[in-house]
Amino acid sequence: MAKEKIVKEKAPKQLKEPKQPKVKKPKEPSQEKLEREFNKERAKRLREREKAYRAAKKAGTLDERQMTPEHLRYLRRKRIIEKVWPIFRFLILFGLCFVILYPLIYMISTAFRPSVQMTDPSVIWLPKSLTLNNIIEVWETMEFGSTLLNTVVLNLVCSLLSVVVCAVTGYGFARFNFKGKGILFAIVIMQIIVPPQITVIPVYLQWAFFKCAGLVKAVAASGATTFLGMSINEGTYVSLINHKIVMYAPALFVNGIKSGLFILIFRQFFKGLPKELEDAAYLDGCGPFKTFIKIMVPNASSSFLTVFLFSIVWYWNDYYVSSTFFTNNHTVALALQKLSATLDAKLFNGAQVGTRKKIVWLESGCILAIAPILVMYIFLQKHFTEGLERSGLVG
Repeated sequence: MAKEKIVKEKAPKQLKEPKQPKVKKPKEPSQEKLEREFNKERAKRLREREKAYRAAKKAGTLDERQMTPEHLRYLRRKRIIEKVWPIFRFLILFGLCFVILYPLIYMISTAFRPSVQMTDPSVIWLPKSLTLNNIIEVWETMEFGSTLLNTVVLNLVCSLLSVVVCAVTGYGFARFNFKGKGILFAIVIMQIIVPPQITVIPVYLQWAFFKCAGLVKAVAASGATTFLGMSINEGTYVSLINHKIVMYAPALFVNGIKSGLFILIFRQFFKGLPKELEDAAYLDGCGPFKTFIKIMVPNASSSFLTVFLFSIVWYWNDYYVSSTFFTNNHTVALALQKLSATLDAKLFNGAQVGTRKKIVWLESGCILAIAPILVMYIFLQKHFTEGLERSGLVG
């Protein structure tokens, strides 16, 4: 049997469907992007509203419907503050003026009235008549002419010494590095912190029994009987109490009244000056001392004036340190401190008079004591305030 070839008919190939192009689905914007767009749109609308608000306000056609709630609340707060603040400010200034000016007004009102009117109930602030007899009598009682001269000389010398040595010391702390700098500056800070009452006893003993490391004994051995104008006691020491050197020497050796504060002021000011000024001076051949004199001192003129005025005022008002080393009335502050006893001795023939009866003379003494400082402040007020702003006390 013949094999029959069975020919299988191939099935026709099915046509493939054409591929459809892929359509990219749009990405959904992220939450952060939506927030950024929202904030951007909101800021734009707010700027447009603010612009329209300002235009309407400038044209005088402003309507409350154009304002946002924030604007309305702001305007309400502003109106309340504008009405309340002047009253509050007046009360503050009135209270401060009362506290500060009341003693001064009372002093002026009392000093120029006769003492009889102090017991007159009809006289409160304005006296019925004015007199200068109180000022004249207190001037003679205090020996104010010679006392004022002694005080001015003492203050000027001590203040000038303090300014010079404190400026040099402050410049050294600001610009130079040396061993023990931190310890020495800590001692400067201690000068500010420690009150003079702590050190007054050892300092008094030092000046009352002044030996100067055997120098006084050596001078006495040479046959001299005096040292710095004071008689040598027992051939070993001198007492410098009532000698002006007890005020000059501490000022010269950076231990005067408020010297620690003055050093701090100069240090802060010199640290604020650019270092390039000194570098340029060094390149020109200047040494440290010449650089300080030629460059630093002219730039620190405001600090020098501030420290000098502070020093004058503090030395003028000082009576604690002065009363420790001076037993006589060599300064205005000491004379004013002892004015009550001096009035009893000289004006009332040793009788003890109550304060109420001699208040007019006491207030006259206060006017004489503060008058020079007030005059100085009136003429130097502008320079004083400018120097205070530019010095190391601010910033």
